[in-house]
Amino acid sequence: MKKILIVLLCAIVATGMFLGCEKKEKGPREDNSLEIILEKGVMVMGLDDSFPPMGFRNENNEIVGYDVDLAKEVASRLGVELVLQPIDWAAKEQELNAREIDCIWNGFTITEERRKNVLFTPAYFNNAQVLVVKNNSPVFTLEDLAGKSIGTQAGSSSINAIDGNPEFKASVKEVVEFRDFLTALMDLDVGGIDGVVIDLTLAIDNINRSGKDFRILDEDLGDEEMGVGFRLGDKALADKIWETLLEMAEDGTVAEITTEWFGSNKSIIGK
Repeated sequence: MKKILIVLLCAIVATGMFLGCEKKEKGPREDNSLEIILEKGVMVMGLDDSFPPMGFRNENNEIVGYDVDLAKEVASRLGVELVLQPIDWAAKEQELNAREIDCIWNGFTITEERRKNVLFTPAYFNNAQVLVVKNNSPVFTLEDLAGKSIGTQAGSSSINAIDGNPEFKASVKEVVEFRDFLTALMDLDVGGIDGVVIDLTLAIDNINRSGKDFRILDEDLGDEEMGVGFRLGDKALADKIWETLLEMAEDGTVAEITTEWFGSNKSIIGK
C-alpha cells in the first residue's frame, strides 16, 4: 500500500512539474529587443531602394532618402551602426519575422491588416494614395478610368487603397501589379497602362525629379499615415526608436531633415 502511495505521489509531483514547465514555455517571451541591438551594435533597416524621396539610390548608387536620414540620426544617438538592407517589398513582413531585418522603415503605411503582423510606432508622416496619368490623358476623374488599365506596386498599400474602393476597382479593365512604383511609372510613360495608383510623396518627387509629363488627379483614394514597423514582440526597441524621434523633434533635428527633403517641416512627430 505504501509503495502504491509513493508511486502515486511521484506521479502527481512529476505531472505538476511538467505542467509548470509547459505553462512557462507558453508564457510571453522576454522582450530583450533593444538590448540585442545595443549589444551587437547594429540595426538592420529593411527598405525598398526605389521609393524616392523616402529611400532610393542616387547617381552614385548610394541609398539615400528622408527615412534614411531619420534612421541614421536615430542610430547615431543609440550608438549603433545602421545597415540599409534592400528587400522585396512584397515579402517585407517575412523578412522581418525571419529576423533578416530589425525594422521596416520606408514610407511604410499603417493599416489594420498590417497591425496583425507588425508592431508600428505612432505615425510620423501623413500621406495619401493618388492617381498619376500622362498630362495629355483624357482622364481627369476616377470615373474616367472606367474600362482602362491601371498599375501599382505589388504588396504596397496602394493595393489596399484599390481594394478599399470596390466600385472604382470594378470599373477598371485591370490592375497590373509591378515589382516597384518606378517600373509602373515607366510603363505609364510608354503607354502600357493608363494610370498609376501611388503614394502622394513618391508621385510629387517623381514628377519633380524626372521631369516626366505626368499629372496627379484631384481625386484620391484615401489618406494614410506612415510608421516604422517592428516584430510584434519587439516593443522595447520600437519604444526607444520613437522616444529618440521625439527627442529629435524637440531639438529641431526632425524639422531640419524634413525641410531639406520637402521644403518645409511636414513631419507630424510630436504634433
